Amino acid sequence: MHLSELLNTINTWAQSIISSLGYPGLGLVMFLENIFPPIPSEIVLPLAGSLTLTGRFTLVGVTLVGAIGSVAGALFFYGLGYWFDESRIRWLLERYGKWLMLDTEDLDRAMAWFGRFGEYVIFFGRMVPIVRSLISVPAGLARMNLGRFCFYTSIGTALWSFLLALAGRILGQNWTAVSEFVGKYEDAVLVLGVLVVVAFFAHRLWLHLKQRKAQAG
Repeated sequence: MHLSELLNTINTWAQSIISSLGYPGLGLVMFLENIFPPIPSEIVLPLAGSLTLTGRFTLVGVTLVGAIGSVAGALFFYGLGYWFDESRIRWLLERYGKWLMLDTEDLDRAMAWFGRFGEYVIFFGRMVPIVRSLISVPAGLARMNLGRFCFYTSIGTALWSFLLALAGRILGQNWTAVSEFVGKYEDAVLVLGVLVVVAFFAHRLWLHLKQRKAQAG
């Protein structure tokens, strides 16, 4: 099965689940969406929003259930980061970090940055594709206070759920236009992310070569 066919199958399954099971199905799909990002909230939530016109859902209900499901999924990755522990990351960097041009100082800077801006990262990260799932891992690694983590995750996911559901309600039967728009947004985020990673490693490689040249001279 090709990737596009797999994604279409996932989309059809997700739509079927919320259409047939209602709120429990919506909560389940939003939980799974956080663990398995190919399940698209940009399809599920606008569909649920369009169904508010039939009385099947309400905007408040979609917002709350979407947030609850998302928080439950986020806690999975938070627990994963908490269990993996910073010491394991440090050990991996000490042993293999040179191959990626990374070291423990990079980890220290990242942890300090997250400790300073973690609440903002958690909140705004919930509205960024892929990031909204993975951002919970560093929160667990940093041992971010669980109450604060759940609070900012809840607000961020509730806002994301409300906006997509509202867009679906406004567009009604044309709710698929929301997923098409968000899909372009996701593509832009992915391209930007790749460019940032490439620029980071290119800069590290340049510094490494510069250092070797200085040592040789």
